[in-house]
Order: sequence, then C-alpha cells, then structure tokens
Amino acid sequence: MHRIRLAGLVVLALVTGCDPTAKVITGISSEGGSTNHVLAFSSQPSGARAGDIMTPAITVVARDTLGNTDVTFSGSVTVVLAGNTGGAFLAGTKTVALFSGVASFGDLSVDKVGTGFILVASAPGATPATSAAFEIVAPAR
Repeated sequence: MHRIRLAGLVVLALVTGCDPTAKVITGISSEGGSTNHVLAFSSQPSGARAGDIMTPAITVVARDTLGNTDVTFSGSVTVVLAGNTGGAFLAGTKTVALFSGVASFGDLSVDKVGTGFILVASAPGATPATSAAFEIVAPAR
C-alpha cells in the first residue's frame, strides 16, 4: 500500500503487481491542513488625506486552502480600523457582500491624521486578514 499526500488530500491506492483484478481504493482524509477559508487583501489601503476616500478601492478576497480565490464563498466581509487609531474613525461602507469571492470597499476614509493605521477584514467561516500599515496625511488647504 502506498500513501501519497497532496495538499491535504490523502490518496490511498493498493497496487499489486500487474494483477488486472486488483482493486484500487481511494479516500479523502481531513487530517492536517485547514478547512477554513482565508481572507487576503488583494488591494491594500494606500495613504490618503484625512477625510478623503482611499483610492484605489480596497479589495479583500476569500481564498481556499490552496490559495485560490474561492468564487463560491459567500457571505459578507467586515473591515475595522486597528493599530494607532488615536481616536480616528473609519467612515464608509464597512460591511460588503462577497461577489465571486471578492469584496470591494470603494468609499472608505479615515478622519484623522496618523501613521501605522491597519485594517482587519473578517468574515464568518474565514481566517481574518490584516492589511499593510498606511498613513493618513493632513487635508489640502
């Protein structure tokens, strides 16, 4: 009997020489790996001016256990402001439904100047994602 492990998939095969009557046994095991989906920022927040909408739109994708975008993952993604907030407020639509495994946040802004801001994205049934740190600068005069 040979065991071959492929990215969390275990295939068992019984091969006995050249016997054409030998039966092949296959099965799927859930041992090891993770069944959870993982969120990832595919478009990171970039620096913006306080009160201005961050562009381009911030996008979060749901990835399967192999790292591919899972177009069948449904539900909503919520983003929150974390890290060095100094009382800053994240404005805009903070909960967005996934469409083909992608959530796009096109109207987010931060009301205060600061550095080290990060966003955390979460969704039921998925591992949360943390964005890269970004800076919010003073509005133009």
